[in-house]
Amino acid sequence: MRRLTPTDASLSADQASGLRTIRRVAPYLWPEDQPWVKRRVVLALLALLASKLVAVTTPIIYKYAVDALSGEGVPMLALGAVGLTVAYGMARLMTNGFQQLRDALFAAVGQRALRALALETFVHIHRLSLRYHLTRRTGGLSRVIERGVKGVDFLLRFLLLSIGPLVLELIMVAGMLFFLFDFSYLAVVGVTIVIYVAFTFKVTEWRVKLRREMNTEDTEANQKAIDSLLNFETVKYFGAEAREAERYDASMGRYQTAALKTAYSLSMLNFGQSFLITSGLIGVMVMAAMGVQAGTLTVGDFVMVNAYMIQITMPLNFLGSVYREIRQALVDMGEMFDLLEQPVEVSDKPDAHPLKVEGGAVEFDDVRFGYDAERPILRGISLTVPAGRSVAIVGPSGSGKSTIGRLLFRFYDVGGGAIRIDGQDLRDVTQASVHDAIGVVPQDTVLFNDTIRYNIAYGRDGATDDEVREAARAAQIHDFITSLPQGYDTQVGERGLKLSGGEKQRVGIARTLLKDPPILLLDEATSALDTQTESEIQDALARAAKGRTVIMIAHRLSTVAVADRIAVLDEGVVIEEGTHEDLLARQGRYAGLWQRQMAGLDEAVA
Repeated sequence: MRRLTPTDASLSADQASGLRTIRRVAPYLWPEDQPWVKRRVVLALLALLASKLVAVTTPIIYKYAVDALSGEGVPMLALGAVGLTVAYGMARLMTNGFQQLRDALFAAVGQRALRALALETFVHIHRLSLRYHLTRRTGGLSRVIERGVKGVDFLLRFLLLSIGPLVLELIMVAGMLFFLFDFSYLAVVGVTIVIYVAFTFKVTEWRVKLRREMNTEDTEANQKAIDSLLNFETVKYFGAEAREAERYDASMGRYQTAALKTAYSLSMLNFGQSFLITSGLIGVMVMAAMGVQAGTLTVGDFVMVNAYMIQITMPLNFLGSVYREIRQALVDMGEMFDLLEQPVEVSDKPDAHPLKVEGGAVEFDDVRFGYDAERPILRGISLTVPAGRSVAIVGPSGSGKSTIGRLLFRFYDVGGGAIRIDGQDLRDVTQASVHDAIGVVPQDTVLFNDTIRYNIAYGRDGATDDEVREAARAAQIHDFITSLPQGYDTQVGERGLKLSGGEKQRVGIARTLLKDPPILLLDEATSALDTQTESEIQDALARAAKGRTVIMIAHRLSTVAVADRIAVLDEGVVIEEGTHEDLLARQGRYAGLWQRQMAGLDEAVA
């Protein structure tokens, strides 16, 4: 028994991936709940069959027209040479007409499939865990989706309307050659087709590997471009424009090399196909010419044979192109379906119910978690936040403060213990209801590249303009917005870069206030701001916190002194807990952190 080589294994994997992709796409041609799609598919197939039947009879009309002009043969239906010529033209027009009708009927089917798959991919990406998004580059992800979605319509169209019809047309033409002439013509045509198809498939399989290499380099170059543009300011800070250009050019150089290999291989394939087809055409035409010279065939027969060979040549050339494109589409779509098959790390239980928030009490019960199993972050956190009260979580960098916020919002599930809101384990309720109950003001508020109005209104779907303005007033940013030339219609730029840090934070606070959640999570909400701006933001946050359960995650202790309770984290455990005054009186870790920060503040003021 022959052992599989790496190349064999690669081809087997490619074939398996191709079959998987076809299985995933095929249901879009015949959906059970969309009868109009089925009707269009059937009508498109009928139009296709009609075009092939007319196409196969067209050369016969051409033959009789030539024979009528040369005085040979028997006049067909007494139409005469002119009538036959008109009939020939009408047949060609009908062939094209049925083909266009086929495409028009199928267009809605392909576009529906494209839209449905694009939506499915988009929704799935948003369902994937934060862990997945932190490890993937947005530029590469967008390019995978773009290429995959573009292949959907093409693959559906050519699977249904090209490969099957091509085989049908070849069989019909071969049958006409056999019955109108003899077996020798069929044999030459058959051998030509078999060699042509084998050559096309073999070379195309090789080219698919080149295509995959080209896609990889294309994705890499796109990732570098987007990363560089997203970090525009950093590039400027370090005068790294030339360095970035070199990195991008290096990636484009590798892409160019891969693209040239693909282009060269395409030229070789096209010439090989042309050589094989031309050889078969010459062979059949020589046989027909000898028949005309011998008097067994008419000039019309010679012309008809030529017409049939050209009719075969066109779909065979089409076969090479379609097969290449289908294989490339399968590669592109395979990457997209790999994305769709990425497992969802955090998912709702089948019997999950919506979270019922009565007061908003939050409990961390012996919570354990680590992003990697070998590196635990939280080693047994137990902490209670009573309804309507505020608790601050402080500690040095790496102690697990931000991880607690991510677990509360259920970006991840705990590895041990439980997190409860009003006694309900977050794993037993729906994620959507948890997200609705918690408002987050992060350290760096990221805004959509749209207007200030849009970004504030994002807090609640369907919010009125008056509600947006009221939220802005509560966040103490309304006056600033109205002072702008375009007011609430001011564009904030990519990621809100046209606004200052404090302005972005206020917009983020207004957005969260508009959401009106019972639980508020402030994750280092003022750590990136200067002292004066921090003081102003603190006032806005104090208003936002009224009547809500508040969890403050902070590195600056001056921002948490007003909290009802403060928990000090170190190496994943709570080492101290109490009010600001209690913790200072203990002269423990919190008191030491406070003294160091106050000393640093005094130096800064001095």
